[in-house]
Amino acid sequence: MASSTRPQARRGPSGAWNRLKPAVIDPLDQYGLPSKGETGLNDHRAQEKYYNKIVERYMKFCAASSSAEDLEKAFASLSLPPTPTSKHPPTASSTTTKPQQQPPGATQARPTLPRQVSTPDRANDLPAIHLAMRKLREAILATHRRDAFAQRAYVFIIHATILTRHWESYTPGLTYLLHNIHAYTPLSKAELDEFIGYKILDLACRRYELNECFELRAKWRFKDRRVEGVVKALVHDDWVRFWRLKGLVDGYQRAMMEFAVDRMRLHALKCLGRGYLSADKAFVERCGGATWAELVKGGVGWELSEDGRHVVIRRAKPK
Repeated sequence: MASSTRPQARRGPSGAWNRLKPAVIDPLDQYGLPSKGETGLNDHRAQEKYYNKIVERYMKFCAASSSAEDLEKAFASLSLPPTPTSKHPPTASSTTTKPQQQPPGATQARPTLPRQVSTPDRANDLPAIHLAMRKLREAILATHRRDAFAQRAYVFIIHATILTRHWESYTPGLTYLLHNIHAYTPLSKAELDEFIGYKILDLACRRYELNECFELRAKWRFKDRRVEGVVKALVHDDWVRFWRLKGLVDGYQRAMMEFAVDRMRLHALKCLGRGYLSADKAFVERCGGATWAELVKGGVGWELSEDGRHVVIRRAKPK
């Protein structure tokens, strides 16, 4: 008598599944953040290989830019736009019109946040590169590594993040390099002065902690005429000296000085507004450290004369 049980089905894997290509994983996304529990970067060789991948991707990103201006725009696109500290003067339309009242229960639409779009095609690589730098920095910190590789990696990370004015990355990097790595793997005198200068410029230009600048200079016995000149220009609100030094320093120091540009420009324009009725356009541009179009875009409400060579700052009151 034949068995009434049904034979067991033996089905192999579908051919369609075998034809699927494996997902392409970005080499920079291979590891997670060590602060979130990632342990793959605890190996020293893995750290060195990951560092080489970061350097390669960063160099490719820089080479993809057609000009230095495009590269600078790409760096600026990663930083947040500055928050306005003062309100613009009210216009005639704003003083006469009243805000429209919405019916009860209606929800007010959220304003759209401004986004900076960069011209280079590979601008989206910058956030991935910055995140990879953070992963490597956390891995070196977690393994208490202070050898020559850690020094080289931190020097590269600090330089790259200064150009993008990403202070969340270079501030802890400077602290660990100067206070931990330097104690075991000393920097040369020129390198030590370079990174102490970055620390002083960060305190002066970004945080405006001038007392800490002088304390840090005395602690490390730091001497650099250009860095000290920038600090003195900020102390005395000397915008003439500030703009002159901004054209003499290197690219890294110039990027640090960008944090104080708006503050110095606002002070210079206020001084012009109090002391002049009119001035040459070139003189106003030199004092503001920007072209007339950039000043107008920044909110300057002065008028340009018909010949285009003079700026009307204030009009004399009729007697």
